[in-house]
Amino acid sequence: MKLGLDVFLEQDYKQFKGKRIGLVTNITGVNDRLIPSIDLFHEHPDIKLTALYAPEHGIRGDVKEGEQVESTIDPYTSLPVFSLYGSTRKPTKEMLAPVDVLVFDLQDLGSRYYTFIYTMAYVMEACKEHGKQFVVLDRPNPISGEKMEGNLVEDDVRSFVGLLPIPNRHGMTVGELALLYKNEFGYDCDLTVIPMQGWKRKLYFDETGLFWVPPSPNTTNMDMSILYPGTCLVEGTNLSEGRGTTRPFELIGAPFIDGQQLAKEFNQRKVSGVLARPTSFIPFYQKHKEQICGGIQLHVENRHQLNSLEAGITLLETIAEMYPSDFHFISNENDKYFFDLLAGTKRLKSLVSEGKSRDFLESCHEKLESFQQLKEPYLIYK
Repeated sequence: MKLGLDVFLEQDYKQFKGKRIGLVTNITGVNDRLIPSIDLFHEHPDIKLTALYAPEHGIRGDVKEGEQVESTIDPYTSLPVFSLYGSTRKPTKEMLAPVDVLVFDLQDLGSRYYTFIYTMAYVMEACKEHGKQFVVLDRPNPISGEKMEGNLVEDDVRSFVGLLPIPNRHGMTVGELALLYKNEFGYDCDLTVIPMQGWKRKLYFDETGLFWVPPSPNTTNMDMSILYPGTCLVEGTNLSEGRGTTRPFELIGAPFIDGQQLAKEFNQRKVSGVLARPTSFIPFYQKHKEQICGGIQLHVENRHQLNSLEAGITLLETIAEMYPSDFHFISNENDKYFFDLLAGTKRLKSLVSEGKSRDFLESCHEKLESFQQLKEPYLIYK
């Protein structure tokens, strides 16, 4: 198969010859031989690369989650690097002054929480406002393009982890999302999508023959990526989601949890495609830093049967039932809950606490059917 990057460099760059090009990318913007698109553009005789734009985690992927990325000068190309995860999430007129065309080359994770797809939305909005062309070099959805999970983000909880009404697992590539944004959500810029060649919707990333480059420090492997649409919800609670370990979003626990009992209780609920194994771990940063956490590791038994959102919600409901005095959702000083932003609704918190999350999961079916109809015209691959 060929990535959008490969197709662009073979032929499609010609339509932008002579134009000043800015590249929205990071360490995942590589070809099948792991050569960065930054280098390929910078060294190309007919591509005039004039600026770089950095999403969350920075242009080199060395900034932790949630930390601001600073604008700087790239030491390898001497090009300006404008931060899209600092004082602004949307490029300003001044930031776009050095370019005529913005090219987007980032590997998404396939889940709505992942901020790269909203960086793309803000860039599209800025391109519309300032008359710039926008080009998406398409890449695989790493957890396949066939399956969807979850609800649609409600208006009162929109944020940078859920900016638009799409499900937890959306089943689209970034190129397809760009077409959806343009035609359904008002991001009507001058858009060109460069499709991949040879990618099929049923493929997971480890079936593509490509090298996996982690888009951020905690996106470690395929099992993590498959579980993430469900276990990312743990971030909104006082449980460790395994950050600061070698298995983030697979390890879940806290100092007050008995891992043996939790694994037994979770497995008795028979969530298809996943098994829990009791374990303990010590995070070296983030929640419960340097404390022994009892908990479980979730193991993907059958990726095709697994509904990761069901697994994540069932796990939270199990822990809420087992540890009602210890488990809680994290709120800030204004009593706002990060969990609500991740869940895309304020309703799920109480359902988990009351043991009624099955009602939420059943209510998702109608939402997914409507989203399938909405996205259908913009699907590029079979």
